[in-house]
Amino acid sequence: MRQSRRPACRTHIRVPIRVSEFFSYRGGELYAEEVPVSRIASVVGTPFYLYSAAGFTAQYRRFADAFAREQPLICFAVKANSNLAVLRHFAMLGAGADVVSEGELRRALAAGVPSERIIFSGVGKTAAELNAAVNASIHQINVESVPELRRLSELANACGRRTRIGIRVNPDVDAQTHVKIATGRKENKFGIELDEAAAAYRLAADLAGIEPVGLAVHIGSQLTDLEPYRNAFERVAALVLELRAIGLTVSRIDLGGGIGVCYHAERPLELAGYAKLVRDIFGPLELTLTFEPGRVLAAPAGLLVSSVIYIKDGSAKRFVIVDAAMNDLIRPALYDAWHDIVPVRLPAPSAVLALADVVGPVCETGDTFAIDRELPPFAEGDLLAFTAAGAYGAVMSMTYNSRLLVPEVLVSDDRFAVIRARPSYDALLSLDTIPQWLSVAQSDAPEEPACTRGAL
Repeated sequence: MRQSRRPACRTHIRVPIRVSEFFSYRGGELYAEEVPVSRIASVVGTPFYLYSAAGFTAQYRRFADAFAREQPLICFAVKANSNLAVLRHFAMLGAGADVVSEGELRRALAAGVPSERIIFSGVGKTAAELNAAVNASIHQINVESVPELRRLSELANACGRRTRIGIRVNPDVDAQTHVKIATGRKENKFGIELDEAAAAYRLAADLAGIEPVGLAVHIGSQLTDLEPYRNAFERVAALVLELRAIGLTVSRIDLGGGIGVCYHAERPLELAGYAKLVRDIFGPLELTLTFEPGRVLAAPAGLLVSSVIYIKDGSAKRFVIVDAAMNDLIRPALYDAWHDIVPVRLPAPSAVLALADVVGPVCETGDTFAIDRELPPFAEGDLLAFTAAGAYGAVMSMTYNSRLLVPEVLVSDDRFAVIRARPSYDALLSLDTIPQWLSVAQSDAPEEPACTRGAL
């Protein structure tokens, strides 16, 4: 008889449940602040993103407190979570916004972020986007190439404006992170190479419509080691001294973001150690500091809540099929990223873990959230949650397989609100337009051959 290759259950193992501090179990039920997650699911339906306002606040204050003596401009990276309610929440805490497109600029302004607290970064800003930034009189535009610098000069000069810019430096430092989110090596598309940055800054000082005010650097995302920061920051600090030595004014430094969070077994940076590093390197230079944190402020404060559709036992695998999919949370498919998967209702104390793959319904093998993950004994209809999903989750979602975008929900104390509703299928279909030449009236259609009439 053929032996089953399906992994056996482990016995006598207590189920380890790990959720961030902003979500907790009470009486065996998962809560977001003071609201049971199951109650939100019954109202909103699954899947949905769930954010804790208290979590956003706590993460922002931790970052701000680490730099209390410097009082930097903290610009939330809109690409991490661009929901208007989330941006408004951070703006009310005092945050600015780091944007990388005209759409993000418009979102930041619509959310109430003051224009003087907005930085526009990005390697491929179009003329329309540069014009929008110039006309909005934002804090500064981080320029990433000499062609962009010349185009910005032409546009600003034509408007009769003088636009503040920072030169983004590529320091050629390995961030020791995932290759797709590393941005500080010469082979990456971002920034102006360190050896060419001084010449670009001198050019900016000579161009009409441009006011160079400082430098910017961002070497990647999800960093968990101080050494890449140290290497990059020391190189940029040396460039500041070089520029000042030839009589150029450098008053600001934008140190980007990239601080990692715990998804699985990472040991994130201690903010106190990061702040000390920044202070030691840039304190003597008397620069105004700017940071662009995104993931570290938002990821721990969010969940993706989903329901189990089926449990499928095969000879080689046990599949937990859920109603969330790669179009809702693409990080596992795109980066092989890990998200802890926790039950919304705790299993019995005697429950044991069993190996299973957690997969979605999209027609792709890549629609897989976890492979051979030790999980509680989920059953059809159970609710589960993907943790650390407050950043790069909903903002990267799409409608692949003609699936509807999932709702976003914000909890504050004992209240919750849907801050992005699930669209209808009619709304999804209305995005497309059938051209007039394909709108053939029935009377104009070719006559059906007699041999096929009535055929099934």
